[in-house]
Amino acid sequence: MPRMSFPERTTAGYADRRHAGRVLAQRMTGLDLVDPVVFGLARGGVPVAAEVARSLAAPLRVCVARKIGAPSQPELAVGAVTADGPASYDPRLVRSFHLDEQTLQAACERERAEARRRERLFQRGQPLPLAGRDVVLVDDGLATGATARAAVRMLREAAPRSVVLAVPVGSPEAVTALRKEADVVVCILQPVGFAAVGQWYRDFSATTDEEIYEILRDFD
Repeated sequence: MPRMSFPERTTAGYADRRHAGRVLAQRMTGLDLVDPVVFGLARGGVPVAAEVARSLAAPLRVCVARKIGAPSQPELAVGAVTADGPASYDPRLVRSFHLDEQTLQAACERERAEARRRERLFQRGQPLPLAGRDVVLVDDGLATGATARAAVRMLREAAPRSVVLAVPVGSPEAVTALRKEADVVVCILQPVGFAAVGQWYRDFSATTDEEIYEILRDFD
């Protein structure tokens, strides 16, 4: 599949993650996907991904990526890590916070262990083979894009035909950066002056483990 991007911009927001997923699914109907598998980034990406998977009549799986936060600003991702695969870091932020290899390694291992624990919680049946298939990775939005980048790189290691990253909203800077990682980027809203994903949802309440289990049961 050729490398593509869809930089649509509108001014509307979303009622909640399921609404965002339905809107996102409509924008993806024109993609020529081969035997797709949809992955939702836990936790908030899973309700969005469920709507995309239903529209594509595709299986749904959960992908877990953990943010590696800055020491004094834990919500700011200097990098991210998945259960498997290499960690990814933002070199600019690593330099800005003067983070050494030992500090990064300790944070990486801590978050990797948590990613593996959560992945076990959400695993349903045997892992699906991804080789030769189009993989669609869905999140509820891109702020720094750190967790999406780590997840895309992990999925690449399974030799899919392509990796499609699909999000309802994202910062223009993160979208531009992720175009270098994914074969296709679908991002409906790229607001100028982006501050946070949650500001584009009327209901951005936390997605619980129980909600994820309920969603996954619908795909059993």
